[in-house]
Amino acid sequence: MQHNIFTTMRSLKIMDGCKGTQVFAVNPTGATPTQTNAGVADKVAQSAHSRVNSVRSRSNWSFQAPNPTGNNAVVDSLLPYGLPSSDLIEPQIEPCLKSVDFVETLADVYRRVENCPQFEKCKMYVEQCAILRGLSDPKLFRRSLRSARQHAVDVHTKVVLAAWLRYERREDELVGSSSMTCCGRNVECPKASLVAGYDPESVYDSCGCSGSRSEEADGDVDGETAEEECSTSKEDEDDADMSFYIGEDEIRCVRYKIASLSTPFRTMLYGGFTETRREKINFTQNGVSPEAMRAVEVYSRTGKLDSFEVRIVLDLLSFSNRFCCDELKSACDAHLASLVCELEDAMVLIDYGLEEMAYLLVAACLQVFLRELPNSVHNPNMMRLFCSSEARQRLAIAGHCSFVLYYFLSQIAMEEDMTSNTTVMLLERLGECATESWEKQLAFHQLGVVMLERQEHKDAQCWFEAAIEAGHVYSMVGVARAKYKRGHKYVAYKQMNSLISEYTPVGWMYQERSLYCIGKEKMMDLNTATQLDPTLTYPYKFRAVSLMEDNQIESAIKEIDKIIGFKVTPDCLELRAWFSIALEDFEGALRDVRALLTLEPNYMMFLGKLHGDHLVDLLHPLVQQWSQADCWMQLYDRWSSVDDIGSLAVVHHMLENDPGKSLLRFRQSLLLLRLNCQKSAMHSLRLARNHSTSEHERLVYEGWILYDTGHREEALAKAEESISLQRSFEAFFLKAYALADSNLDSESSTYVIQLLEEALKCPSDGLRKGQALNNLGSVYVDSDKLDLAADCYTNALNIKHTRAHQGLARVYNLKNQRKAAYDEMTKLIEKARNNASAYEKRSEYCDRDMAKSDLSMATQLDPLRTYPYRYRAAVLMDDHKEAEAIEELSKVIAFKPDLQLLHLRAAFHESMNDFVSTVRDCEAALCLDPSHGDTQELYGKARERVNEQQR
Repeated sequence: MQHNIFTTMRSLKIMDGCKGTQVFAVNPTGATPTQTNAGVADKVAQSAHSRVNSVRSRSNWSFQAPNPTGNNAVVDSLLPYGLPSSDLIEPQIEPCLKSVDFVETLADVYRRVENCPQFEKCKMYVEQCAILRGLSDPKLFRRSLRSARQHAVDVHTKVVLAAWLRYERREDELVGSSSMTCCGRNVECPKASLVAGYDPESVYDSCGCSGSRSEEADGDVDGETAEEECSTSKEDEDDADMSFYIGEDEIRCVRYKIASLSTPFRTMLYGGFTETRREKINFTQNGVSPEAMRAVEVYSRTGKLDSFEVRIVLDLLSFSNRFCCDELKSACDAHLASLVCELEDAMVLIDYGLEEMAYLLVAACLQVFLRELPNSVHNPNMMRLFCSSEARQRLAIAGHCSFVLYYFLSQIAMEEDMTSNTTVMLLERLGECATESWEKQLAFHQLGVVMLERQEHKDAQCWFEAAIEAGHVYSMVGVARAKYKRGHKYVAYKQMNSLISEYTPVGWMYQERSLYCIGKEKMMDLNTATQLDPTLTYPYKFRAVSLMEDNQIESAIKEIDKIIGFKVTPDCLELRAWFSIALEDFEGALRDVRALLTLEPNYMMFLGKLHGDHLVDLLHPLVQQWSQADCWMQLYDRWSSVDDIGSLAVVHHMLENDPGKSLLRFRQSLLLLRLNCQKSAMHSLRLARNHSTSEHERLVYEGWILYDTGHREEALAKAEESISLQRSFEAFFLKAYALADSNLDSESSTYVIQLLEEALKCPSDGLRKGQALNNLGSVYVDSDKLDLAADCYTNALNIKHTRAHQGLARVYNLKNQRKAAYDEMTKLIEKARNNASAYEKRSEYCDRDMAKSDLSMATQLDPLRTYPYRYRAAVLMDDHKEAEAIEELSKVIAFKPDLQLLHLRAAFHESMNDFVSTVRDCEAALCLDPSHGDTQELYGKARERVNEQQR
């Protein structure tokens, strides 16, 4: 059964495509705001804010006065700061490692991972994480992060990577979850992280934390046993042959047991010193309390610390350091570490651990701090432990300073507030920890990006130059930008010109050079940038604003629609909303503002002075008013017409009236997944879970969260538990969906069918039942039950599940009715607002020329769809145009390094006997998915041929 059986309902190809950065630069001498209608302008002024809440919504915009048709005071009032000016629009410099030859970079890191010693693999996987961070699919980063944790050896690295994995799942957003809650696997288990050693095979095993209660009970028994031993060992007091006196207190001891604690004690008590012959030793001047010394005596006989208070164990820790009692120190360290469960404990004990260099204790405290992220970034008491050079040195002395620690901390700080002092200090510490060239490239480049955001252009240039010196070519963009900001525009132009001449050009090079030229040359560079990399948003935005300045607002909207059609970002939605306001299309503007607020709820508009919610308030009276029933009808219509942005806007409106409706949050997450906005989708899914009103409903949402983060078995368990509490559509649907995510045999397919039929018997609305019918039809098709499949698709269409046209077309095709299949897909194209996939699918049901036309349209609508490139390349290979076929694939690989594309190009290279290129493409593909069987086989053959040629 196909892996993507249910992609019509929930995207399995989730991408983090919504970083939501506004990228317009401030015009310090910009036009003054337009005069506004008094009533609405007052509301705007009252709702203005002086700062931006997050780095993703801190933008630099320059504005020009709006030029709406006529003297419409309402339009003027809605655009009190005017529209952005094309002169100072600029793209953001990406704060990640970026290569001029990304395929070679992927291949190189794969080779080094495979060939490095086992104990070095963890560091290699962390490097792989940094390289994959720049891609839009977060699953690749998470997989590399898990691999790094799998191969971690020391406790410190395990603690950091386990906390990072937890952060990537954002469990902090789940109401009722504790930072120290275990997910049930060793890979993230806080207890397992405190155990040193290399055991990559067991890292994904269950950690046994579910049995923690019995373990605690056993611990109590052990404590009682220790007390019994302490009491029964009073017999040993008869063997006491010496005493330590501390003031007036006498502590009776067994000489050989005290001597066994450390070499200094053994030397003092048996080494020929005067104490060797004394029965009574004065210990008053050694800074040891009587209680601590009694505890030392008890430990010397029992080897246990369970019965002592924390303050006594801390005294013992200090004692062990003073008198070199290694075993006692290890016991104190482990015992104290086991007690650290809450933030308050960690705040108290961390200083003791650092002072006494207690490795495990510091690790346990560090673990609590890291698992509290991102909230702990804003805690000054916690940040003092990391931010200064002195703090880093203290951590280093205790064995807890590393590049990976500061990499984790600095990335979160940048996400929270890129221009804060905390971010700068953490990045500076990151640079101090950097030893490898890639580490220096990353740290220095990110410092340059942050300094540029802080308008500290001279410092930014210095950091970018340091990154270039370390080998990061992309940082030349930062140097050029910093020079441009300092008034050296021509120097910046020459620098980008030389970069384009020296390396194989890629889209971002032309995009950057366009900033430093004007007129036709600028537009040529922007068009070239789009040809080389159609995912770059800046060229579309510049062209759109330029059209708006020429009073071609409809054309401006069409231009920005091109990028929104396949890559939805808040800044592009905001731009389209402004154009709509200028065109007096207030419904369109409100739709886009609601959609961008779904992606980024705290988004600030108009130079960070107006919260998006307030613009919604201003636009709301200007559009038709809907009741909640009207909203459901609107949602039904837009969902049916595959208008995902329109559907998002309706759901946002409905949540204003009913913010605690978990069902709406869940619908919101489905729409966001369809738009490849995984980060926002997961946030909505967590909100759905938090607002669930029943246990069975909460379990379903927790199941989807687990499924979408790669925990399929755990998701199935949640679905089954939910069904055991109450039979519901969503629980059966989740279970069927998770089971179908594999190659199903006949028996499994039958079971999935039964589950979907049970789901359809449960109460739900037409939207969800349409999806269930569509999925049921897919299972029937894979089971060769075409008539039953056709019935399902027809029933789905009867309740306006438009995507069922695609399934019905598949049935017609399997019945050798290609014309009917083609016509069915044509109906979908006519109905669907987002129809790139429909053009792609229709191409399968027509002749080659018509297929080429449909695939060309699919690429035009969505350049990120890979099938059209693969089809065109295959046709070229069939026509013996090998070089052109390779070029067709290389064109898309340059901006979307995809597993299937790389594998296909590798196969083409092999057919041309270019085995070196075959090996390179296979290595790059295996870096993206090391388990891809076909690529592994091709890789093995190509390596053999390369070795033969070398011999």
